[in-house]
Amino acid sequence: MVQFVTLPQQGGDQRQVAEVVRGIMDGKTNNTGTIELATGGASTTTIYNERIGYDSVILLDATSAASSSFALPYGAWQDSTDQTAASTTAAYAVTFNTVDYENGVTLVSGSQLRADYSGLYNLQFSFQFANMDNATQDVDIWFRKNGVDIPKSNSVFGFAPRKNATDPYHVIAAMNFFVELAKNDYVQIMWHTTNTLVTIDAKAAQTSPTRPTTPSTIATMQYVSTDGYTSNIFTAPYISSQTRGSAVISHPANSTAGLTYKYVIVG
Repeated sequence: MVQFVTLPQQGGDQRQVAEVVRGIMDGKTNNTGTIELATGGASTTTIYNERIGYDSVILLDATSAASSSFALPYGAWQDSTDQTAASTTAAYAVTFNTVDYENGVTLVSGSQLRADYSGLYNLQFSFQFANMDNATQDVDIWFRKNGVDIPKSNSVFGFAPRKNATDPYHVIAAMNFFVELAKNDYVQIMWHTTNTLVTIDAKAAQTSPTRPTTPSTIATMQYVSTDGYTSNIFTAPYISSQTRGSAVISHPANSTAGLTYKYVIVG
């Protein structure tokens, strides 16, 4: 905490007053400080400063790249294996075996995308399908929340017959969907096919020219808004309570070092 010149309790002479006033006019006040958010999964950090009162206004300003980009919840996943259907009368959950990114959204049991915060989410997918049947086939893709089908969420994708006995017809099925989730709710992407020769197809890296691997499934999920929820929502760091000499900053559970903020105490 910077300590600029102040006046004695009983006041000062003309020169002392002028020096302090000039400092104030130049922005040199003693009501500022720096705080780093606690780590280890902590969701609160306490500022200790004798200038804080019950009615003080405390302003926070990010001072590091990490704190200035405190990210909204998001996740991205993919799968490197072929996914098949054993029956044309059953529904199957699309699965993922690779986590690309997770921040406030977590992959559970291979297919469940779980929200750590209540709100509205945008779920997007891209699936690589292959049809080895010699006839046109369809695939239904829809969404489930907590194991229950979401009404009006189904889409039907039609696939042309295979090109020949060793070369299937390939197509990408992709779309996005907004879904409301409370804390710890999860969403799954389901699929059904009219023929078991239709698969979600992964491919190894290829040559001539060099091409990267083709995941069978890709999905991303992003936090859009609180959507009317009042508890367990994602919020940027804010002052949640204060008393004489201290104030509490509430923030998402933090495990990242270096989230630093300057603060100004007014009043």
